[in-house]
Amino acid sequence: MKKQDIQTFFDRLRNQNPEPQGELFYTNTYTLLVAVVLSAQATDKGVNKATPALFKAADTPEKMVTLGEDTVRNFIKTIGLFNTKAKNVIKLSQTLIDAHDGEVPQTREALIKLAGVGRKTANVVLNIAFGHATIAVDTHIFRIGNRTSMAKGKTPEQVETGLERAIPDEFKRHAHHWLILHGRYVCVARKPKCGECIVSDLCGFKDKTQEEL
Repeated sequence: MKKQDIQTFFDRLRNQNPEPQGELFYTNTYTLLVAVVLSAQATDKGVNKATPALFKAADTPEKMVTLGEDTVRNFIKTIGLFNTKAKNVIKLSQTLIDAHDGEVPQTREALIKLAGVGRKTANVVLNIAFGHATIAVDTHIFRIGNRTSMAKGKTPEQVETGLERAIPDEFKRHAHHWLILHGRYVCVARKPKCGECIVSDLCGFKDKTQEEL
């Protein structure tokens, strides 16, 4: 995509949704971190069905450790990989207590040392909780980066680097959410809704759904 097209692309997304929000339920920075960890290979909707009760019982690392792994597992048993995720939630909570005075660290380096936290999870927390201009490349953003030709890459890291280079600074704070929401509801994987897309004319995707145009 040309530089001016990318500017117009994000201008339109911003005009449509000036203050985009994530769809995961959370009550504070710690529960945001836990929710994002639980959302790996799961849908936000699925996670949101389990976490309100969990966070009512434990909204701090100390309370979560007190609950224990078995109880956490029972709260999240409807979420995929719940056994591993329950272990990670307890382990990361204990690390927060031991190494960070119970607070969620504000650097990617510290975050990715926590159990169950990779680069994508760290970027989501940095963006939502601390306002960093990070881009967490999930399956939606990976697809849009390649499909539009805005940032082609074979790995999430390549797409992330490409987007960081391509997206104008004024949009970087919210670009993560705009792209995820666009991928979740419009630029879907199997049959993109090109006829409903406000940036279809700017997109480099060759196989647009012609019947909707």
